[in-house]
Amino acid sequence: MPTDIVMPQMGESIFEGTITKWLKKPGEKVQRDEPLFEISTDKVDAEIPAPASGVLQEIKVSEGSTVQVNTVVGTISADGEAAAPAPSKPAASAKPAASSSAPAAPERKEPAESKGAQAPPQTKQVTEVPHHAEDEHVRSSPLVRKIAREHDVDLAQVTGSGLGGRITKQDITAFLEKQGPTASAPSASRASAVAAAPATGTKTAPATIPAELVPMTQMRKIIAQRMIESRRTSAHVHAMFEVDITNIVRLRNRTKSTFEQRHGARLTFMPFFVRAAIIGLQQFPIVNASIEGENIHYHRHVNVGIAVALDWGLIVPVLKNADELNFLGLQRGITDLGERARNKKLKPEEVEGSTFTVTNPGQFGAVFGLPIINQPNSAIMGVGGIAKTPVVVTDADGNDSIAIRSLVHLTLGYDHRIIDGAVADQFMALVKKTLENWSEEVG
Repeated sequence: MPTDIVMPQMGESIFEGTITKWLKKPGEKVQRDEPLFEISTDKVDAEIPAPASGVLQEIKVSEGSTVQVNTVVGTISADGEAAAPAPSKPAASAKPAASSSAPAAPERKEPAESKGAQAPPQTKQVTEVPHHAEDEHVRSSPLVRKIAREHDVDLAQVTGSGLGGRITKQDITAFLEKQGPTASAPSASRASAVAAAPATGTKTAPATIPAELVPMTQMRKIIAQRMIESRRTSAHVHAMFEVDITNIVRLRNRTKSTFEQRHGARLTFMPFFVRAAIIGLQQFPIVNASIEGENIHYHRHVNVGIAVALDWGLIVPVLKNADELNFLGLQRGITDLGERARNKKLKPEEVEGSTFTVTNPGQFGAVFGLPIINQPNSAIMGVGGIAKTPVVVTDADGNDSIAIRSLVHLTLGYDHRIIDGAVADQFMALVKKTLENWSEEVG
């Protein structure tokens, strides 16, 4: 008998999910626990494993459709049984989603060659975006696959640096740069959808690229909703501090090789900032609190949300009871959450329950950011880029000199309804002092 594939319930409060991508096609063999399809819910995006080994016999719910939990979305048969064709439209029990992680390329009308050329009535020409069948079998995100289609790149030729060989945005960007202008240019068939402007004298008018209307992904809709809700809920104020982390930069450069050899994990800057924030939160618990109606909820532990930028959006996994972890525990926890977020392995409960959030726009080159508070938190700390800067330093005798120091700008976004400016500044002053006078062992 065929084995049913059902939409799993990813948490008690989740009642439906959107199938964003099938990783196998009908007729292909699957192994038990092998990733079979990707889903998007209100909490997380996740890869769902196959419930049994065999052959994917039938896909009952197509990509882009939203169904209730426990709905049968497909079947797996034993080897040798005939496979049914994929559905041409969503099953009756499914409702089309307003978005998916991999929306189909929109139709484009081919412009007429001249004003006198008219398209036949009731017809329209569609230009297909090149697509490699091999891309479906390569571990990559929807954004990476979109870039590959736009530049006519076979993903099988790109080496993935992510977990399990997954191709990241950085991988395909580096591949395009290495290939030069030929690979970086849009494919010929895509370019054919652009009307060539008539020449005037020796100048050529720029080509007009047709506009695209692409539905939001489920994750993007949730992000948009929560950002607006946060702005409407909290009285946002931001405070920025310049911090000299020269000693931490030297410490990391000196110990990162031995740290990785000893513990099997890269030594990054994030645990330094998280640890300093925890020390500040323990001294100023109001910054770790949240508003519940007309009450203030002081949380017993520090649960740090770590914002992770994905190719297809943003997610904030939570490092629970971070105040009980040593430096090594913080580094391992941050690394683990980041890797599983990028590979869609997070559980719904791992993106809930944060009491304070840290985000790192500096990794992309930002000097600083003004982050929006992650509800129901009352504060979020943004970490800017680390840069060597000439500054005035004063020695013990009061003599001034110019020195090259590694500086970072930290920004605290806080809810002025319960956190006063003086408290926010005192909290950040303690974070600054902890970082500039770092004395904790890194393991």
